[in-house]
Amino acid sequence: MKTIYSLIAATFLAGTASAQAADTLSRIKNSGTITMGVRESTAFSYALGAGKYTGFHYDVCTNVIRDIRKQLGLSELQTRYQLVTSQNRIPLVANGSVDLECGATTNSKARQRDVAFALTTYVEEVRMAVRADSGIDSIKDLANRTVVTTTGTTSVQLLRKHERANNIGFKEVFGKDHSESFLMLEQGRADAYVIDASTLATFIAKSKQPSGFKIVGEVLSVEPIAIMIPKDDPEFKAAVDASIKAQIKSGEMEQLWSKWFLNPIPPNGVTINLPLGEATREAWANPNDKPADDY
Repeated sequence: MKTIYSLIAATFLAGTASAQAADTLSRIKNSGTITMGVRESTAFSYALGAGKYTGFHYDVCTNVIRDIRKQLGLSELQTRYQLVTSQNRIPLVANGSVDLECGATTNSKARQRDVAFALTTYVEEVRMAVRADSGIDSIKDLANRTVVTTTGTTSVQLLRKHERANNIGFKEVFGKDHSESFLMLEQGRADAYVIDASTLATFIAKSKQPSGFKIVGEVLSVEPIAIMIPKDDPEFKAAVDASIKAQIKSGEMEQLWSKWFLNPIPPNGVTINLPLGEATREAWANPNDKPADDY
């Protein structure tokens, strides 16, 4: 009998959790608010100061919110901003504090245990940035060097798994965020910074001396970047995915790419000069939410 009661209780709790998880659109409609997770300093979402944020994924998510507002028949929908980091972004989406995480997060099977992902908006290459005079051009040149990446990312693990990293010893250090990681490279406390190429290109473009850095070495990983959303909420995912498909079809997505990566951007008017790659074009031509494990 105790076992039967336990099963009934477990079924009730699972059903309750499922019902709660599926309530995102209803909650947004009833509250008139939606929460966007934003980043302090990534290529896709960054702070301007005074509580203002911007970037490629920020704009994509703003358009998603626009489309959700229309779907729900709301005249207004207030956006709240929640600053997230590499370390806390998944828990904040998983516990419902964030509805749309609009940084630069890789879709992976491991992360799908806790959260879900919308359709891929960008296919990223993980590489490394070095100082132009470092003499580093490949993984083999990292022997006895110091490599930095950002806490909460998987870049150094990818480097260690690469076949060309066999028997190469290097020291690992970690920045608390992307800004600190690049600063360590800039100040000579690290010889190489391993992270998404878009992040590297952004920080190099914004640095005091862009010609003093270069992106080099083998591609360590090809990873789909997507907006992170709550798990087990098919209606909310369908709404987000529909907006992304519409932005791709209308050409809005490519216009945003040009705006943020091929033209001067705020606050200092730098141009990142990161062309849209063929892998991303393929993901847009055939929208999907495949995790990195399936690439």
